[in-house]
Amino acid sequence: QVQLVESGGGLVQAGGSLRLSCAASGRTFSSYAMGWFRQAPGKEREFVGAISWSGGSTYYANSVKGRFTISRDNAKNTVYLQMNSLKPEDTAVYYCARSRFVRSTVGLTTQGGYDYWGQGTQVTVSS
Repeated sequence: QVQLVESGGGLVQAGGSLRLSCAASGRTFSSYAMGWFRQAPGKEREFVGAISWSGGSTYYANSVKGRFTISRDNAKNTVYLQMNSLKPEDTAVYYCARSRFVRSTVGLTTQGGYDYWGQGTQVTVSS
């Protein structure tokens, strides 16, 4: 069983920055791509970004491209989401997730491509 624990959420003013972390349990972290999703009140959960198992490739939703950066530290079993130039529309609960497939980038932009999820961390951006 894999456990994912997000941290780093909070309240920030528009234009500010936050860095989210997602710590994973288990010994296989470095073999799986990881993703970040978010869900705003009354909206569907949406893809934010993903990173390949090696960290060599990253993928972003158009809405966050150029403002958010995903990275990972396989030695620490942790993936990060650096969020800059935050906007009120970035307000949501942010979730990290582990890819369903080992050493694959299949399905990284869809919820079905992931089999383990964290509990989420709230990010609130005030205007």
